[in-house]
Amino acid sequence: MKRRDLFGASLALGLGSTLPGSAQAQAPASATPKDFKIRNGRFRQSIMGWTFNSRMDTLALAKLCKQIGLVAVEGIDRKFYPQILELGLEISLVSSHGFAQGPCNPEFRERTLEKLRDSIQAAHDANCRNVITFTGMRYEGMKEDEAAKRCIEVWQEVMPFAQEKGVTLVLEHLNSRDNSHPMKGHPGYFGDHIDFCADLVKAVGAPEHMKLLFDIYHVSIMDGDIIRRIRQHKDIIGHYHTAGNPGRQELDDRQEINYPAILREILATGYTGYLVQEFIPTWEDHELALRHAAMVCDV
Repeated sequence: MKRRDLFGASLALGLGSTLPGSAQAQAPASATPKDFKIRNGRFRQSIMGWTFNSRMDTLALAKLCKQIGLVAVEGIDRKFYPQILELGLEISLVSSHGFAQGPCNPEFRERTLEKLRDSIQAAHDANCRNVITFTGMRYEGMKEDEAAKRCIEVWQEVMPFAQEKGVTLVLEHLNSRDNSHPMKGHPGYFGDHIDFCADLVKAVGAPEHMKLLFDIYHVSIMDGDIIRRIRQHKDIIGHYHTAGNPGRQELDDRQEINYPAILREILATGYTGYLVQEFIPTWEDHELALRHAAMVCDV
């Protein structure tokens, strides 16, 4: 057999053995059962509510999550917390000061502290363990070392209150590359590299109450090498977000992240926290899009 023929035969064999598995793992809408429910439950799946805001009201989304087998909701108006809890769902994370006005800028120091304290109390009241935080945006004349120091000092100042309430701050890294949509990327964000944010988390010196929010979508865009970075930072990761890249879309076969492999690696680290769906649905059937994401993550 000629080398070219041998290569062709090997390629055909390889495709025949790998495509069915990958198609099942990150399949299109047509391959997703319309009544899919989470069976394995090895992840505590949640959803970031803002992603479905224009497609479904909050309580309808929560009821859908309950049907599918998600255990929690985040990124919603606090006025819905009592009803979410009555449904038997959890609040997986409480929002705080937003990504634009953060502690890197001295102008927003007091506002950031006030918002964090308020969110920590709200998390405690809702029996939620996590409050999100951000570095904030770069500004004219900013010196990076001084900005990083300000971030650390603000988190250290609020840390005794977080410890008292049993709440953990989770710092989110955001990509600064995608400028196509205000929630798909954040040009000018200070904490736009995962290793830098990991260093900030460690510098706070509160390993039980200051963690890293590892957003797989944002890490894919800015830094890549996702599995190795999960292994590198596993001891300080306190929360995970998902979405397909590019476009912050479904976790389907139109995007490039190999979610099944990544999810198995997360499980191998011993992680027991939340895995939060933060994709913006593009499928015509939005309910099916959420069932599909839950299926992909039910490894």
